[in-house]
Amino acid sequence: MDDILDLMEDVATAVSLYDVQSVTSEASQLAHIVTQSAQHVQQAVGLLSDMKQSAQILKQCEEIDRWESEADRVLRAAMSKLFREEDDVKTLIKLKAIYELLEEITDKCEDVANIIEGIVLENA
Repeated sequence: MDDILDLMEDVATAVSLYDVQSVTSEASQLAHIVTQSAQHVQQAVGLLSDMKQSAQILKQCEEIDRWESEADRVLRAAMSKLFREEDDVKTLIKLKAIYELLEEITDKCEDVANIIEGIVLENA
């Protein structure tokens, strides 16, 4: 979970360091997905203290997996559009890095979900 927070900080640092003045719709979509994934991680972790809630915990993990798949889809589309339409190389490099960082957060959320699923299944 520390990796999730570190990557969130990395995104904020990149936005500041790269002096990003406006947010693309693709970055906004990825940020929304990150928010949803993080909320489901928080809910799943909060439920771990009561294994009687195993079905609800697993449902949260499924949602995290679903959001991660959506992030992959959005990232592919964003990269395709970026390389097709962006003529300014510096802007392309900046946005590519930010898109990848945002998507990586969802990968880490999925890693946490996989660990949580393992804990639930071991205690079932």
